[in-house]
Amino acid sequence: MPQKKSSFKLRPILAVLTMTLMLPLTAWGASTFKVLYKFTGGADGGSPNGLIIDKFGNLYGTTSAGGATGKGTVFKLEPLPGGTWQETVLHSFGGRDGASPAAGLVSDASGNLYGTTAQGGPPCPYVSSVGCGVVFKLKPRPDGTWRESVLYSFKGGASDGYDPQAGLTFDHAGNLYGTTPLDGSGGVGDVFQLKRNSNGTWTENILYMFSGLGPDGAIPTSTVVFDAAGNLYGTTNNGGNMNCPDQFGCGVAFKLTPDPGESWSERVLHIFCSKAGCADGVYPNAMIFDNAGNLYGTSGNNSLNSDGTVFRLSESGGSWSEDVLYRFDGTHGSGPIGGVVSDAAGNLYGTTCCGGSANDGVAFKLSPSVGGTWKYTVLHVFQGKPGRYPAAALVLDGAGHLYGTTQSCGSGAKCMGVVFEITP
Repeated sequence: MPQKKSSFKLRPILAVLTMTLMLPLTAWGASTFKVLYKFTGGADGGSPNGLIIDKFGNLYGTTSAGGATGKGTVFKLEPLPGGTWQETVLHSFGGRDGASPAAGLVSDASGNLYGTTAQGGPPCPYVSSVGCGVVFKLKPRPDGTWRESVLYSFKGGASDGYDPQAGLTFDHAGNLYGTTPLDGSGGVGDVFQLKRNSNGTWTENILYMFSGLGPDGAIPTSTVVFDAAGNLYGTTNNGGNMNCPDQFGCGVAFKLTPDPGESWSERVLHIFCSKAGCADGVYPNAMIFDNAGNLYGTSGNNSLNSDGTVFRLSESGGSWSEDVLYRFDGTHGSGPIGGVVSDAAGNLYGTTCCGGSANDGVAFKLSPSVGGTWKYTVLHVFQGKPGRYPAAALVLDGAGHLYGTTQSCGSGAKCMGVVFEITP
């Protein structure tokens, strides 16, 4: 079984491959950057993941480390008068209730928070000392505290997955959907549903198990998304083209369609590294839809196709085709592992974990231009003062402000990740 890849890694800047689409030269934006909170790595948490924002402008997220027992937290950041922000730890994971969340949260209409932890729960056959991971819910109490409950504990084995690395997605009925990168019948992960029962319990259904290191994909680590017809879309890190330089495959984009009898059928939309030199990208990350039904995502964080891409998948006549909108060159970013977010004008925003002048990552904007080209703008270059290595997608508020996190801080910064704000 292939080993799970780390969330990011430093690597040399490689030469840029020839592009099939002419792009304007990179510009440097006149954006403003502000650190809202610095995590200490102690009781307040450390190594934050992605964020969500509520209607009051409060930010919510998880940390993979820190908290009361060092197993991670769920936190809230609240804006205060004068431009300061206050952090509150809503829950510290203890092990049985989850440990080491690797993804952000999703909320329902009542303000409850839902997420996954990569570890924790009861002992399991594969990582008995830490557990196979859980799906959890946090419910606000009238006194301002929050109550955590475990909705499902993963078991591993041939009939279940473990080590969930991605966040969750709701359907219209309030059921939850997600992925696990490991185990299942092929040993390389699955897509699951947690069905809400009338008595308040939840039942897990495996919608699709990836068959192994083959053409249907393997090791999904990203959140899945729905289209208007109820189909699910996602990516896998591996599988697909087994002739790519990675012996485990370079990943696919897939679609799952519900069939009669609650079964689901998979269709591969694109196999990455299917063009010469892996010019179409490798190791795809989470995708988003636009209003026209196109999918946008990022690929990269490896040494196979320079420093990653931003891509678009478009459907025409029942078939899907990929366009590379931008190819990173290291100097202006490398390793866009967090996906992208879009504004009403169709601009895309994201981060790279690495690259830039200090190799600590950048925040960027891609704007559609005349003739189908896209203009790339660097909004901020991270230099470890204090934050470095942004590894999650950005979140956009109604005023056009962007919020994000970094996994760590630079030497001497005395912190373990930050939450930041960018005003483009």
